[in-house]
Amino acid sequence: MSNLPTPTVLLTRYFNHLKMNNWSATTISRRDYVLNKFITWSSERGIESVTEITTELLTAYRRWLYHYRNERTGKPLKFCTQASYLSTVGRWLEWLSEQGWIDSDPSTGIELPKEEQRLPSSHLTIDEIETLLSSVDLTTPTGLRDRALLELFYATGMRRAELIALKLDDINHESGLAMIRQGKGRKDRVVPTGKRSHGWLMKYLRDGRPALLDEDTDVIFLTSRGNAFHPVTLSQLVRNYLTAAGITKPGSCHMLRHTTATLMLEGGADLRSIQTLLGHEQLNTTQIYTHVSIKRLREVHDKTHPGSQRPTAAI
Repeated sequence: MSNLPTPTVLLTRYFNHLKMNNWSATTISRRDYVLNKFITWSSERGIESVTEITTELLTAYRRWLYHYRNERTGKPLKFCTQASYLSTVGRWLEWLSEQGWIDSDPSTGIELPKEEQRLPSSHLTIDEIETLLSSVDLTTPTGLRDRALLELFYATGMRRAELIALKLDDINHESGLAMIRQGKGRKDRVVPTGKRSHGWLMKYLRDGRPALLDEDTDVIFLTSRGNAFHPVTLSQLVRNYLTAAGITKPGSCHMLRHTTATLMLEGGADLRSIQTLLGHEQLNTTQIYTHVSIKRLREVHDKTHPGSQRPTAAI
């Protein structure tokens, strides 16, 4: 094909296509990173046109991903990451084929690595979460803010980005509900805040937030400079509280999300309700918590396993 645009130009057109079809900025940013890495890798091997991308090249790229090691940690890419990179490249090539820039999609038939079935990260016990919440200094505006956001994390299991994006109008104080707008997959959902969480949120809005407010903004949780939180800053804040409370389990904001789901499941909540609360599109995403919630399995084991009915041997 004469006058074929460069891979970089075609990549820009691909992203414009995604924007026109209302794909989220987060998804586009993620694909931008992955596809530019692939184009750079291909260029280093003499590939200057998308028509030169072959099944053999993609097979070599898959091998490179498998053998890649992080320069800082020396660790390999997780198989789920390798699969994500390959599928992202495949979607771009499929689009190039549909648009007529290449004759056929060379990624067809490329087998993706089988992803690991991994359990969620650690979760807190009821005692640990109460220790965490009670460790906050309530004598300062930032302390009131921190207690309110920790309570809201625990009560709703919302994602870090969802809490950061909360606006004043997203809270219905009469019904005790929070509107999470444009969550993962750009889907809205409504979740209950819980009485205790709502009480601390009201106290923060009344006694803490005005002292942090610098310029007019409707963002609920403000930094000491009056701005919305950066995701990394919020994670570090939660991690600092966990450390101060003597909790050494790995994780921060997402661990609180796991804690909400696991403790609710152990308390008798059904999976469909937890799925709705967390905003999971597929129920099988929520079902992973059945492997974390060991309480029910232990109870059934104690009641039904023959060995559990016999006297304990002397040690």
